[in-house]
Amino acid sequence: MAETDVQSHLVTVDEFARMSQGGVFAEHARVELIDGEIREMTPIGPLHAVVVSLLAEQLVTRLTGKAYVSIQNPVRLDRHNEPQPDAAVARRRLDSYAARHPGADDVLLVIEVGDSSLRYDRVVKAPRYGKAGIPETWLVDPAAETVAVHTGPGRDGYAHRQVRRRGDAITATAVPALTVQVDALFP
Repeated sequence: MAETDVQSHLVTVDEFARMSQGGVFAEHARVELIDGEIREMTPIGPLHAVVVSLLAEQLVTRLTGKAYVSIQNPVRLDRHNEPQPDAAVARRRLDSYAARHPGADDVLLVIEVGDSSLRYDRVVKAPRYGKAGIPETWLVDPAAETVAVHTGPGRDGYAHRQVRRRGDAITATAVPALTVQVDALFP
């Protein structure tokens, strides 16, 4: 059989969920589904952890009762993509997404903190968020103490990118109740 005759099996989000529920992955495995492939996520280092914690505090403080805040949980983009962003802000639902993870139509903002994963977040994940129609993605770079704000979702990802630095404030386009000072995200 020629190599070109062999078909790859792309894992669907539903298959991925069954695998996870069936114990295929180690209990604390950090994996996500990208383009039908199960990918290992980079380990969480101390700087990454503290920035995510500071970010979570900002989101919860500003959005309690206004939006659903999810920290390091899956977002279903389509049949073959279910990444686990560091934070996602979604529309509120009465069931708080107990029956399913938020989908691309629910999510208003995705935030990735990229210390060791910054290039992957920028090249792989952010374009998929834009293609799925998520209005805005923030890529937080703890080393440079910057936040790249991506807006204008479309077929090829995002049309616009602005970098915010210490001293700047960011107001989410689809979540006007959310204004964050860049300084508040870094220790």
